[in-house]
Amino acid sequence: MTLAAVPALDEHRTTRISPLLSPALLRHELPIDSVVAETVTRARAEVVDILDGRDDRLIVVVGPCSIHDPDAALDYAHRLAEHTSRVSGELRVVMRAYFEKPRSTVGWKGLINDPGLDETFDVNTGLRTARRLLLDVSALGLPVGCEFLDPITPQFLADTVSWGAIGARTAASQVHRQLCSALSMPVGIKNSTEGDVQVAVDGVRAAAASHVFMGINPDGLAALITTAGNPDCHVILRGGSGGPNHDAASVAAALDRLRSADLPARVIIDASHGNSGKDHVRQAEVVGEIAGRIAHGETGVAGVMMESFLVAGRQDLGPSMTRGQSITDACMDWATTADLLDELAKAVAARR
Repeated sequence: MTLAAVPALDEHRTTRISPLLSPALLRHELPIDSVVAETVTRARAEVVDILDGRDDRLIVVVGPCSIHDPDAALDYAHRLAEHTSRVSGELRVVMRAYFEKPRSTVGWKGLINDPGLDETFDVNTGLRTARRLLLDVSALGLPVGCEFLDPITPQFLADTVSWGAIGARTAASQVHRQLCSALSMPVGIKNSTEGDVQVAVDGVRAAAASHVFMGINPDGLAALITTAGNPDCHVILRGGSGGPNHDAASVAAALDRLRSADLPARVIIDASHGNSGKDHVRQAEVVGEIAGRIAHGETGVAGVMMESFLVAGRQDLGPSMTRGQSITDACMDWATTADLLDELAKAVAARR
């Protein structure tokens, strides 16, 4: 058999390969201005100061489970920015702006993957839409936090992000730990979906080390990435299939694990997911419980995550959807969120 007659061996299940814009082009089209740069730089530094104990405020990452409607998300951002100005002495608020959704099986994978909500998978439009929203929110003086799922997505968006997260389904992934080691912002790593906290602790240790791995450069070309390591990673307790882990005993056990690994004793608690059974009503109760412990002097909890949107609950994708209501996990409504922000701020003041 001659070389020319050898059949292709690696495209039997690939049905299409489409052009993807480069990170450099996207950053050129939608550049960061000085206002956004100041928001990102300041928020990153303030979050690190809280994690390291130099600032006694509480980090609060709050916003929709996932963003599917940029206009409704920007409406939410305006409300959150205005409220944040009243509690900034006690809280460092970061808006949750998630555009990638890991799925246990199948389902909508997020705004970047499918911005039209119609399975057309116009990723180039999704990237542009996501970056534009991140710039618009940060221009309000409100920093944003994103979960990083696809390892090349940060090349398109990470310069606009003040806080990052690695989800429970990817916490054990070497690829994502290497990615964390390269990111320029503090990153929270969640415990596994089963509730294994050691996975997150190991992830924090791995991310703090330097790595060399394959990725893409700003022009979208294959490249070897060499990193210095990220010392600002931390554990997020999100509960699991075995039950919640936001209680004082679970927090203490997680802090002990971190100390045993010679890592800073600091955690953020996700009040949703396994800690509330994905019940948005129970989520508010969890935040209230955490606020009560903080008010009585608990210091190991550096922050809280909350899933919140304009309208409570969740809905399925369809032709007539409620504006400002989640299409993934159920969220608290804005009024409840505002009350909880005030409650957390009062708890920090009481702890002082």
